[in-house]
Amino acid sequence: MTASVISAGPIPRSGSAAQGAIELRQVSKNYGDVIAVDQLDLTVRPGEFVTLLGPSGSGKTTTMMMVAGFEEHTAGSVLIDGTPVDSLPPRERNLGVVFQNYALFPHMSALENVEFALRMRKVPRAERRQRAADALDRVGLGKMGGRKPRQLSGGQQQRVALARALVFNPAALLLDEPMAALDKRLREQMQEEIKALQKSLGISVLFVTHDQDEAMAMSDRIVVMRDGKIIQSGPPEEVYNHPLTDWVASFLGDTNLIPCTIVERNGEEAVVDLGGLGLARVRDRGADGVNYAVSIRPEHLKFSTQAAAGNGCAATLLSSTNLGATVRHRLTAGGHELQLRELSSARGAGSGPDEDLWVGWDEDRAQLLVLES
Repeated sequence: MTASVISAGPIPRSGSAAQGAIELRQVSKNYGDVIAVDQLDLTVRPGEFVTLLGPSGSGKTTTMMMVAGFEEHTAGSVLIDGTPVDSLPPRERNLGVVFQNYALFPHMSALENVEFALRMRKVPRAERRQRAADALDRVGLGKMGGRKPRQLSGGQQQRVALARALVFNPAALLLDEPMAALDKRLREQMQEEIKALQKSLGISVLFVTHDQDEAMAMSDRIVVMRDGKIIQSGPPEEVYNHPLTDWVASFLGDTNLIPCTIVERNGEEAVVDLGGLGLARVRDRGADGVNYAVSIRPEHLKFSTQAAAGNGCAATLLSSTNLGATVRHRLTAGGHELQLRELSSARGAGSGPDEDLWVGWDEDRAQLLVLES
């Protein structure tokens, strides 16, 4: 991977940074009879990187646009650093915004695009030119200020958009799927660079994406949305390893979902009946519903021996697919089809299909959740 071109130091700029707390209180957005966002409560703490993650139509972009002021909410209130901004136009909310298409002016140079944000704020010409140049230098484009957007690559255009969003010292930064148009390698590089930039500046970020890997890589906290509501919120590892519903488990990566009945609940542990897989002890975070299942990620299943302690069951290997760094195994056990994923270098399965095996999993890697479907 190409080394980062974003420097580690702060962007030289006048004035002090705002705290950058964002709060939505019972915010709703209706389009006629369609409810796009439904009584949403959300807080982004100062310096926190929060990602709104969900499928198309979940309300994540509408939520961000209401924070930015480009969409008017039907009900509720939006606050920046504790002050309601509901009546303020976008440019008076002191928020930097980077859109999916970057929204650069094609007739302006990179320097002029960055400078534009300061010109709208009546910053004197000499000062704004210097601050724009410093911002471009900060994102690795100090020698490209004279180029028009068409003369820049996708990654370079994104850096111009970032410099423009940060040059006026905003309270927080809003990012609406800014890496969707980049190829995989460049997207991964930019993920690291944006995260490094956010940490070095200590700025709050509200980020919108439908890419689960992107959310996992960049976020301090993931907010999973569906049908205009927050389904689950927490640190990436917590949401991934301890989903509350089968929909969250399936949306955020691959998982094995095994319907179950609860035999006993005791604090953060439960004993469940997995049908043909027998009884098992699993993690229990108190999810409350009518029907339940156990979620076990493919990488948390492992080939074992029947004598090994802990959860386990007999299984038959159906197929194995080499994915390069990992191998994906399809198994059948107790009437259920399972996936097991392991590193290629640690491959533990036998030689071919129809082989009888034993698979196991650690108690804290199996999560009891509500089966919505």
